[in-house]
Amino acid sequence: MQETVIEAGRSEKHYWADVVRFRELLWILAVRDITVRYKQTMIGVAWAVVRPIMTVLVFVFAFHKVAKIEDTSGVDFKIIVFTGVIFWNFFATAFQQVSNSITGNANLVSKVYFPRLLMPLSSVAVPLLDFFVGFVVLVPFLIYSGISVDYHLLFVPIFLFFAFMAALSLGIIFASLNVQYRDFQQIVPLIVQYGFFICPVAYSTSSIKELSWYPFYTWLNPLAGIIEGFRWCLIPNYPFFTWDSFLPTIIFVCITTTIAIIFFRKRENSFVDYI
Repeated sequence: MQETVIEAGRSEKHYWADVVRFRELLWILAVRDITVRYKQTMIGVAWAVVRPIMTVLVFVFAFHKVAKIEDTSGVDFKIIVFTGVIFWNFFATAFQQVSNSITGNANLVSKVYFPRLLMPLSSVAVPLLDFFVGFVVLVPFLIYSGISVDYHLLFVPIFLFFAFMAALSLGIIFASLNVQYRDFQQIVPLIVQYGFFICPVAYSTSSIKELSWYPFYTWLNPLAGIIEGFRWCLIPNYPFFTWDSFLPTIIFVCITTTIAIIFFRKRENSFVDYI
């Protein structure tokens, strides 16, 4: 049987076929990233639980105990923060991992050709694992806190998918730029740091819903709809999410994904020149 040769610059039809054919490489890269992340650690993936819990404790102490800031949603502040942090950590970590996926695999890029899109895709494995581990802890915590989780829990994959696509599409754009301009390596952590406060992570949108600029906030900050949607899945009768507020997220993800794929494909063949 004649072996198919994988070459750079393949047509779109053959390129996506190559992505599927190289799914084993995708799995190998994902397993490698997970192994490297938790290699020689004493508690391993338990860090996926320790990190958000420590973040929740700090914010509850700083905002709730010291600053006496009250969330107007009527929901326990710890639950608001915990649900926000779990989801934000997934997006932020995935965004950072994808943004550094090309430069972080410079040895592979410079030696052999394969669909480069596999590198950003595989780099989301660690954030996904962290999210699932944290989610397994979050649900019992909600039940212990008196929250009766209902059928809305079935909608979690929808919001997880859109968070995944938002992180992947934005990360792919930054990864493509980062190959030639390493300044973007410094910009990504700033976006994550400031985004934590701009997005409703440690607060709910109930705190700003009555403000005149709130409609602009939902359109300029599409991640808000994802985070509030995640809370809606976990907190019965959570009133601060509507599917109308999720529309900006859907539009944002569709636009950024299209731009990211086109931009990545145009720059993909030049990566080896700058690595």
